[in-house]
Amino acid sequence: MNYPQQKPRGFFRRFFGGIGALITFLRNLVLNVFFLFFLVILIVAIGSSAPKPLPEKFALRVAPSGVLVDQRTYIDTASLLFKDEQEDSETVVRDVVDAINRASDDKRIDSIVLELGGLGGGGITKMSEIGQALNAFKAKGKKIIATSDSYSQDQYFLASYADEIYLHTMGEVQLTGFGRYITYYKSALDKLGVNVHVFRSGKYKDYVEPFLRDNMSDESREHNSQWLNALWAQYTQTVETQRKLPEGSLNKLINNLDAKLAEVKGDSAQLALNEKLVDKLVSRNEIDKMLIEKFGKSDEGNFYNAVGVHSYLAEAHVHKLPKQTQVGLLVASGTIQDGHQQDGAIGSENFVDMLRGIEEDESIKALVIRIDSGGGSAFASEIIRAEIDAIRKRNIPVYISMGSVAASGGYWMATAGDEIWATPTTITGSIGVFGAFPTLENSLQKIGLNTDGISTTELGGALSIDRPLAPKMNSVIQAGVDHTYQSFIKLVADARKQDVAAIHEIAQGHVWTGAKAKEIGLVDNLGTLNDVIAAAAAKAELKDYSVKLITQKLSPKEELIRKLVGEDAKVFVPKSLLKPFAELNLVQQQISPLLKPLVALQKMTDPQGIYATCLECVSP
Repeated sequence: MNYPQQKPRGFFRRFFGGIGALITFLRNLVLNVFFLFFLVILIVAIGSSAPKPLPEKFALRVAPSGVLVDQRTYIDTASLLFKDEQEDSETVVRDVVDAINRASDDKRIDSIVLELGGLGGGGITKMSEIGQALNAFKAKGKKIIATSDSYSQDQYFLASYADEIYLHTMGEVQLTGFGRYITYYKSALDKLGVNVHVFRSGKYKDYVEPFLRDNMSDESREHNSQWLNALWAQYTQTVETQRKLPEGSLNKLINNLDAKLAEVKGDSAQLALNEKLVDKLVSRNEIDKMLIEKFGKSDEGNFYNAVGVHSYLAEAHVHKLPKQTQVGLLVASGTIQDGHQQDGAIGSENFVDMLRGIEEDESIKALVIRIDSGGGSAFASEIIRAEIDAIRKRNIPVYISMGSVAASGGYWMATAGDEIWATPTTITGSIGVFGAFPTLENSLQKIGLNTDGISTTELGGALSIDRPLAPKMNSVIQAGVDHTYQSFIKLVADARKQDVAAIHEIAQGHVWTGAKAKEIGLVDNLGTLNDVIAAAAAKAELKDYSVKLITQKLSPKEELIRKLVGEDAKVFVPKSLLKPFAELNLVQQQISPLLKPLVALQKMTDPQGIYATCLECVSP
């Protein structure tokens, strides 16, 4: 098979690739230091007992922690060992949905308890997918209880699906609406003497606005208000429907919150009860007692009889065998970058490797690509899109499932699918490109540094940050940006079978919700990830199939370590063994924040410095 040759490494790729190499070196250094220690843990893990069987009757405990994600961000195996096993920074949505769906038909389970105090957020799109599963659970005649000391806006959205919502007597339901505020740097950059040269196609492409202005442009305000108001309308409609509240009651409450609180002398818990946001105010002792009385007492302590999502799914995985025919599921989550990247980012090279692995797997008859990305490198987006298109041309149906966001480069990738599916609250579109290049000649002059020299051409040394950007180089970069934009809208026009001019009208960096995108022809259907998997299976005429999650291959050493420090294995690691390494872990935690600026720069790896990215394009 002849593969296309890679382009020579450009200035941007070499520069930021060096930063990436530094970070990789530091990561591997820590990993190798701890490897011998992990081998000691292997001896302990081998002697451990098998997990206990689940009770005959129990409640399913759904207690998401951290942020809801489609794919976990890669964690160094050394860091994984020392992370707090009581609190996870991320919860995979599909795990929660699968557990709820399985519990719907499990005779041992007649109730779900939503413990939402640890949920940090994740967006209305991901929560709606969990909500759909919760509604299906209730449709089987089963009950859902939600409990928390207080409810954030995201936590309350999920709680609204419960039959009963309990709130602590000193708690509150924090409803404020959605907001979008951006920090603008223009005046600060002027004071520092930093010139940011920006090149963009699309009047709504506001990713670079913070470097050019001190406030939001009319165009940015226009399209951001459209999708933000649409998502808030979806939030209020869902909550008001679930809680059987009058239409508009949430907005009325929020806009009169000061007066409402004054009426109850500042008692936010009582206000939530009065407004029928919750069903009962309880202390922690009262809720614990009530749950124990309802579900029985756990054998492992003073806790109600419940099984968590991970333990419940672990039982399912032990008894579940893959079918002969499978639907492949490939998650594309994070910023799109050139080269090889870890989970939590989309690297063009390793993503292509996974796609080519699908071609060799005869059991996979259809493919679903779940995109949760605001974009990134235009070049990397095209490399991935072309490889997806190659799979589709081999008669493997390729369906795209858009998560919270599939915009800019994320939409670029999506154009290769047979069908594009979104949820009503997906953020998509942002079809536009930009380039940016800072120069520091004024900053250097302020401290007495000047640059001078000679060049064989008018463009020699034109991309040096210590010199003004040559006018001809300005034109060269803008031409490249304009060409990339034209290529982008032509790709979209061809994929959507529309005229280029018509696509240009709805492109120009404009952001749309999934519902609006369906209206204007950018997506084919609305539905959750499970809906898309079912549609892809139907397209491939599969009746009996299983879903195969396609992931990056790990080295044997890393695979071993991750098994040892996984959720089941960590139970058997004596705490005393971890103490000698506590100080090393503390040092690593102190160094990590210092590397954050470098990590941000590392993501800017497009060989031509041209990006299809959406500014903070997230679904609140």
